Amino acid sequence: MKLLLVAVGTRMPDWVDTGFEDFARRMPRELPLQLIEVKAEPRTTGKTVEAMMAAEAARIEAALPARCRRVILDERGEDITSRALARRLENWQAGGDDVAIIIGGPDGLDPALKASAHETMRLSSLTLPHALVRVMLAEAIYRAWSLLKNHPYHRE
Repeated sequence: MKLLLVAVGTRMPDWVDTGFEDFARRMPRELPLQLIEVKAEPRTTGKTVEAMMAAEAARIEAALPARCRRVILDERGEDITSRALARRLENWQAGGDDVAIIIGGPDGLDPALKASAHETMRLSSLTLPHALVRVMLAEAIYRAWSLLKNHPYHRE
């Protein structure tokens, strides 16, 4: 099983790439965390927000494996704890399919793409920069894995 973080946006600041890679590198070989960047639709074309989100959704769809569990990050998604994420991670592993966690662009995700999700969750009630979400999500996934393995990374 692979964990895929599919994110709209390319050419992030170095600190984003460094932070994500730090946590991705800590993941075990049997549960790799891979980043798939999807080009954002230019905001200067005069297209409607709906048209831009639809174009980004088409790119996301093209980047997803044929068979994977889709998890959408959304501000209205289920608020979960580190322990709850660990349980989800365990369930995802038991299912055997790759899991794609999808982060939208500046305007969010296309409603049709959201409707295709198996689950929706949020990292915070705060509005967060999309670049920061990549790092936070990678850390949260690593923490969830460490909880499952009784690794001392997580403390309560």
